[in-house]
Amino acid sequence: MPTKAAIVEKARRASQVSIDETIAQDSTILSSQLQVLFERLFSPNARKSLRRFSSTEAAKLLGVTDSYVRHLTAQVESINPEKTAAGRLVFSLEEIHAMRQHLGRTKPSYLPTRRPGDHLQVIAVTNFKGGSGKTTTSIHLAQFLALRGYRVLAVDLDPQASMSAMLGYQPEFDVGENETLYGAIKYDDTRRDVADIVRQTYFPGLDLIPGNLELHEFEHDTPKALADSNRDDKDMFFMRVGNALHSLEQSYDVVIIDCPPTLGFLTLSALCAATAVLITVHPQMLDVASMNQFLTMTSDLLAVVKQAGGNLEYDWMRYLITRYESNDGPQAQIVAFLRSLFGERVLTSMMVKSTAVSDAGLSKQTIYEAGRETMHRQTYDRGVESVDNVNAEVEQLIRSAWSRT
Repeated sequence: MPTKAAIVEKARRASQVSIDETIAQDSTILSSQLQVLFERLFSPNARKSLRRFSSTEAAKLLGVTDSYVRHLTAQVESINPEKTAAGRLVFSLEEIHAMRQHLGRTKPSYLPTRRPGDHLQVIAVTNFKGGSGKTTTSIHLAQFLALRGYRVLAVDLDPQASMSAMLGYQPEFDVGENETLYGAIKYDDTRRDVADIVRQTYFPGLDLIPGNLELHEFEHDTPKALADSNRDDKDMFFMRVGNALHSLEQSYDVVIIDCPPTLGFLTLSALCAATAVLITVHPQMLDVASMNQFLTMTSDLLAVVKQAGGNLEYDWMRYLITRYESNDGPQAQIVAFLRSLFGERVLTSMMVKSTAVSDAGLSKQTIYEAGRETMHRQTYDRGVESVDNVNAEVEQLIRSAWSRT
């Protein structure tokens, strides 16, 4: 007959949980409930679609007057704007692009796309610390450039795949095996052509290479590949993202890479593929200290990569202040501190902490998708102004790299 102590010990063991089993159970439960929630918010056959734009918004995007937009409506046959209940004209983004093409026939400056001699712009948006606004920055920049008429490719290298979800692809359900960039940069003979992985989005002018947890495999495979004495030194890990994107060069003007918030092989390969780097910084002392560690580690690792033949020639590198609160004194001091250290390498514009951006995100939208009528107008206008100012400054850096004013 078991002793009392043995009974107590058995009960204690029964009450304990195995952490791996618990995590697996929680993951299964959460995954199933996320699917239920997703289907409740978006029916199984639903697809994200982009709102229409007012004539005032169209005029701003094209750089013409509101009255000239109405003139173009009569001139271009493919433009058939809808009318709101109030009788106002609203345009699809395709129709705005058609107007831009029409204007560009007589004045090429209306067309911002690359010209002969302009190299593909590959912008890596990165930070060592999560929560710095990296993905929010990436997706708003990609959409801003698409709105302006650039041919944009968004590359989601973050296994969490928030960018993919924002652009209408649920990583757990819509992105299968070999359907992320990993499928085009892996080391075995199942590697795919990257063009087969690119997906169109509901946002005209913006394509996506989605992400999911599969991207982690590159971090596991690379050490094995480095240990292989028969490896091909012409296709080292730090060349793979760049080599994959090279085959898409003629199809796009700008590539935006949302890097993972870790300094692994994926991030290093993205940095070697990039022609420009944007580092997001939340102006808090702990975040700045974390960024310092990121810079130290990155410089050490990239020095090794450079010795091995990695290309580290950039058109520009900038720090972007994110989630900035203008009435926060300590934040203002940190921003001044960073500007005193890095000068023009800190963007003049800052991504202000905005309830408009947060509110739009609740329905998996950006502020460009949400529309002015969906929230308090002053809040919306402040949010759009902040995001526009940052993105316009980045656009100017792109144009400068192409030797354009």
